[in-house]
Amino acid sequence: MMPIKKIISRLFFFLTTAMVFSPDVVCATQIHGMPEGIYVHQVAHLFFMISMGFFIHWLRRRQLVKETGWRYIQYMAFFFILWNIDVFFLHLLDEQLGVIQVSLIDLTHIRIQSENGMRALEIFYYLAKLDYLFCVPALFFLNLGLSHLVSENHSKTAVSMRSRGEDQ
Repeated sequence: MMPIKKIISRLFFFLTTAMVFSPDVVCATQIHGMPEGIYVHQVAHLFFMISMGFFIHWLRRRQLVKETGWRYIQYMAFFFILWNIDVFFLHLLDEQLGVIQVSLIDLTHIRIQSENGMRALEIFYYLAKLDYLFCVPALFFLNLGLSHLVSENHSKTAVSMRSRGEDQ
């Protein structure tokens, strides 16, 4: 008989693989209920963006960005600002102004049309839909920054313990 851990891990792997390779609908940005849902969501994007700006200012004012871990976390905040700007305008075009229409041609093609036929707006919308190009680096820098801070903390703790003559 197979151990329960092995059964669970195989089941998890199978279900994850099935979900990844057989999506029904994939939506990169979330649609919100009108009118209150989108307004609250947009205000949240503005709040998050401004908070990240203040966070960068705070890190620089305290000169924490001289340390590698905090510098990476500053990069995370910068990429989150870019991501918030991107998705703010994406939600604006998608849900508030209604100037972009997206239609499915087939499984691998879509048609993006603007109300007034502005090709630049259609290209901007397409590029804005690639918001993960800002979000993924932000999360990468967050992980890198926290990893550096943890390893620096462990190093400082080990040095402190050795200087006091304590064993680990």
